[in-house]
Amino acid sequence: MRTFSNANPSDLRQAVSLARDARRDNKAASYAGGGSDLLGMVKDGLAQPDVLIHLRNIKAQDQVEPTGGRVRIGGQITLDALASHPLIGTRYKALAEAAASVATPQIRNAGTLAGNVCQRPWCWYFRNGFPCYKAGGNTCFSIAGENQFNAIFGGGPSFIVHPSDTAPALVALDATFHVTGPAGDRTLAAAEFFTLPKDNPARENALAEDELLASIEFPIARPGTRGTYQKVMDREAWTHAIVSAALVLDMDNGVCRNARIVLGGVAPVPWRIPEAERLLTGQRVTPELAAKAADTAVAGAHPLAKNAYKVPLVREIVRRSVLALASSPG
Repeated sequence: MRTFSNANPSDLRQAVSLARDARRDNKAASYAGGGSDLLGMVKDGLAQPDVLIHLRNIKAQDQVEPTGGRVRIGGQITLDALASHPLIGTRYKALAEAAASVATPQIRNAGTLAGNVCQRPWCWYFRNGFPCYKAGGNTCFSIAGENQFNAIFGGGPSFIVHPSDTAPALVALDATFHVTGPAGDRTLAAAEFFTLPKDNPARENALAEDELLASIEFPIARPGTRGTYQKVMDREAWTHAIVSAALVLDMDNGVCRNARIVLGGVAPVPWRIPEAERLLTGQRVTPELAAKAADTAVAGAHPLAKNAYKVPLVREIVRRSVLALASSPG
């Protein structure tokens, strides 16, 4: 591990300026919130910063703020604080459950929302020094190799899965991402923030060089809206989802007024299922309808040789989640 210098900006504008100045001097700069994923990347030789720009001491970037019919969340809020926030826990349960499911209590106390959303893939080949697509090569070794945990939707040329737990919940909540960079500020819909390997195999999101995710906001949930995040893992803790699902249903006396279903652990981006959403919208939710929506959710799956087991997992997690939300109190 090579040596690096530390920078402690007082605000986001100074942070992105420090990153721009480092690049100008031919130095590599990395932003650090909680730093848990970055530390792993450095240990694995996948990141070698000359300048580490710490974001956690920037004021007011860790708050949940209801304003103007929307809720705004600072990117530097810890996952533990997000999971335990009373507004998020009562009105945006899918996000609270997703944050609470990440890794271990120690990681959740340090890791931030922005860091969780922007973390790099945990594909075995990428993390172990193979010259794969994600590492700048021209081969996805998982196609013919170990692919038990790889994508069954949206794969190619790389078949990584997006590792974030909070990302599917944010897409399900119709979030807007506020991005800051040397060129100024911009906003992106959550669905536009995450990018497929076919667009750029080297990246998982639309952040330009030296940009950072400053905050996230989403509409105030109207009465009758309820959500959940369910996650299947291969062990009880400190692992990523084999399959997960974030669902947000807007219910009125047993009738689904609107539905958003987003899968995790199965695609290079949070994978939304609009066909299943349309099937539920305007209908009274019954066990038969939930099963049909679950079948629809897996209709486009294309598993690799060793991960077809994910298909029935997706089907069942969607079916159970739809039924649970439809029968839960508003």
